[in-house]
Amino acid sequence: MITLAPMADRDFSAVLFDLDGTLIDTAPDMVAVLQEMQRAHGLEPVAYEIGRNCVSNGALGLLRLGFPDSLAAFDSPLHREYLDRYEGRVCEKSTVFNGLEALLDRLEMARRPWGIVTNKPARMTEPLLQGLNLWHRSACTVSGDTLPQRKPDPAPMLHACDIAGIEPGETLYVGDAARDIEAGRTAGMGTIAVAYGYIDASDDPNHWGADAVAADTADLAQIVLKAVNLPGL
Repeated sequence: MITLAPMADRDFSAVLFDLDGTLIDTAPDMVAVLQEMQRAHGLEPVAYEIGRNCVSNGALGLLRLGFPDSLAAFDSPLHREYLDRYEGRVCEKSTVFNGLEALLDRLEMARRPWGIVTNKPARMTEPLLQGLNLWHRSACTVSGDTLPQRKPDPAPMLHACDIAGIEPGETLYVGDAARDIEAGRTAGMGTIAVAYGYIDASDDPNHWGADAVAADTADLAQIVLKAVNLPGL
């Protein structure tokens, strides 16, 4: 764990999470869809571990990995095919990362609101959260198409705060990509980078400018609980 000084000087009362690779392990389903598509198009599927590291880049990131010679642009035929396939299996094998259910329980018991800001489309976000019994527990859920802007723009972060009735300066944002930390910092939030997420070997969460870096979910829980003035698990 690396904790930087600015977070120690602030009081936090709410927590927002990125979704894929931070709160929920969606890689089993998202990579499976890519592999299924590659087989359907006569290509050799990528190895699971290679695909897993691209999941935080969403459908387009996976498609650019799996179809490097094709045009995988937003709303392209490949993109639409991926989303249609994924929508039918959005929560088959996806799970909340180990230990984070207990963290959410602790936050709720102490009336510390938590929510989600993700670049994932709403048509995937809502059924995923419903399938994991999180939809009605979240104080706010902002998806990638809720607003015209997406992370790293801070607008979704500020919109989430408006929905939940929380102040950005009293809110933590947790994510597994540099754009997450940029969005949180620009919104005036405390930021935590998680090193257990879908991170390419060439990337380093310690260089994203986060207030803290969590090595694993147990580490994350302790950082969050300390920041919101609750005892550890």
